[in-house]
Amino acid sequence: MSDTLSDAEVEAGLPEGWERDGDEITRTFEFDSYLGGVGFAGGVGGLAEEAFHHPEIVINWREVEVRLTTHDAGGITEKDLELAERCNELHD
Repeated sequence: MSDTLSDAEVEAGLPEGWERDGDEITRTFEFDSYLGGVGFAGGVGGLAEEAFHHPEIVINWREVEVRLTTHDAGGITEKDLELAERCNELHD
């Protein structure tokens, strides 16, 4: 099991565009079309499966919200920050 990060570690490690919301980090990604968001969500699912991580993904019209936390650790870990960075790379 991963150790949760301190508040300072979370703030210092948050990738661009991500915010903290309690015991989660979150970002809403924007797209030109609904299907662009659906494709992105599928890509995030693939990244998550590789990392054996399970984000919450909400698909809306032209937006996809991703929420990350490490449930078995009870908060935010390095695993969350790493997957957030990979989501950013997938989007860019």
